[in-house]
Amino acid sequence: MKWRNWLENWDMTSLKISTPFLEMEWRPQDEDKAAAWELYIELLTRIATQPLDPTHGDEKTALDSVYSLFEITRQVLKNNSRKCTEFTKIAIVVLNQVIRPFTAKWHGLSTLGAFNDSTRRKEFRVELEMLQIILRKYTKMLADMAGVEDLTTLED
Repeated sequence: MKWRNWLENWDMTSLKISTPFLEMEWRPQDEDKAAAWELYIELLTRIATQPLDPTHGDEKTALDSVYSLFEITRQVLKNNSRKCTEFTKIAIVVLNQVIRPFTAKWHGLSTLGAFNDSTRRKEFRVELEMLQIILRKYTKMLADMAGVEDLTTLED
C-alpha cells in the first residue's frame, strides 16, 4: 500500500505532504508498531481526543495537555529507535501541521489572559473540538499501525 492510500483511508489527505513521499510504500515495522501503540495510549486517554464537558474542566489545563504531546511524541521516538520511520513520518507531520498551530495560537492568547474572558474560553473549546476530530482520526491511524483494536469510540 502507498502512503497516499493509507492517508486516504483515514481521511487525512488535508495534510501537506510532498508527492514523492505519498508514492512511497507504507510498510510499518515492529518498531513502528511499538511507537504507534505508545502514542495511541497517550492520545486515547487525554483531552486531545476526549470530550471536555462544557460546564467542567479548565482551558489552560487542556491546552497544557495538548502541548504535552510534543514531549511525549519525542520520547516515544527516542524509545523506539531510528527504525520506526513510518511512525516518525506521520507523527512529525501531525505535530507540525495539526497540533503546533493550535498550541501556538492559544499559548500566546493565554499569556495575554484570554482564558479570563468567557468568549475566548468558548472559542478555545470550539477550536479544541475541531482539533479533537482530527486527533481522533490520528488515534485510529495509530491503532491501525500498531495492529490493535481501535478503542476510540469505546465509550460512545
